[in-house]
Amino acid sequence: MLNRILLLLFLILPNTAPARIILIVGDSLSAAWGIPVEQGWVSLLQERLETGGYPYQVVNASISGDTTANARARLPRALDSHKPSVVLLELGGNDGLRGLSLAEMKSNLGAMISSAHEAGAKILLVGVQLPPNYGPRYTERFQAVYSELAREREVTLLPSLVDGIGTEQNLMQPDGIHPNSVAQPLIRDRVWKELEPLLD
Repeated sequence: MLNRILLLLFLILPNTAPARIILIVGDSLSAAWGIPVEQGWVSLLQERLETGGYPYQVVNASISGDTTANARARLPRALDSHKPSVVLLELGGNDGLRGLSLAEMKSNLGAMISSAHEAGAKILLVGVQLPPNYGPRYTERFQAVYSELAREREVTLLPSLVDGIGTEQNLMQPDGIHPNSVAQPLIRDRVWKELEPLLD
């Protein structure tokens, strides 16, 4: 009789297992700078997970203006607090815009990948692009950091968050750096293509 009651309770009670965490560590491109937060691609990603029945909760630890050095310093605490299953790293834009050392940028991102791996998380590395006025030599070297890291660390790479978006005026905010709300579903879909295979 007791076994029958327990079985019935198991069948009728909702699944209360805690959701797995997707931790997003990025800059203004992921922090919905200049637009309502609910219109940003991160919020739209959470909606996609919920409608698809994926047992994941997105934690957005992105900070506008963040460099890879700042993010590296705060990542251990975020990993310890949230214990994510997946970590999405979208950083480097502010390093590039400030002309900071690309070697240090690569070292910082590499250290973050190592920390996330040691915490048991899968990694999605997301590249960004610099405006063309920084010159082809620097921008090519900048972009190469992401592909080198993905190859050396064997992590999934989305080469650019805004490829094909940054050159479309109707998809960008007046500053020419941040995508507007119209572009956010496109970014969400781009991220989803690489993220979905990492979800158990």
